[in-house]
Amino acid sequence: MTTANEFSDKFQSAFKDASDKAKAAFEKSQAAFGDAGEFAKGNVEAVVESSKILASGLQELTKGYAAEGKSAMETLTAEIKELASAKSPTEFFEKHTALMRKQFDAAVAASSKHSEAVLKLANEAFQPISNRVSLAVEKMKVAA
Repeated sequence: MTTANEFSDKFQSAFKDASDKAKAAFEKSQAAFGDAGEFAKGNVEAVVESSKILASGLQELTKGYAAEGKSAMETLTAEIKELASAKSPTEFFEKHTALMRKQFDAAVAASSKHSEAVLKLANEAFQPISNRVSLAVEKMKVAA
């Protein structure tokens, strides 16, 4: 009978240990799922913030492009009047060459300015997502 009681006690002890371990694992997984839910919520918030930054930046770029377009039309009108005032073919070609050089320089400057603005906007818009990726990497390091 003692052997049966010892066996029963050992079985109950082993079952209790297994139950305790299962309970601890369950609680740990519940906490992980809670963290995962919070992390996913943070990811969605980062994407929303990123989208807001991008939309706002694109709106500002569009306003700038519209203003530049208006200015370019005014400049073009003045340049056509300048060319029309030429008294000879030689003067016309001199003015034309000067205007072409001026327009080329302006185009290069505008292109550079636009490239920098778009790059800056891309960096600003991606920053919230980049922060989330950094956080995920940190969590993975801690978990490992």
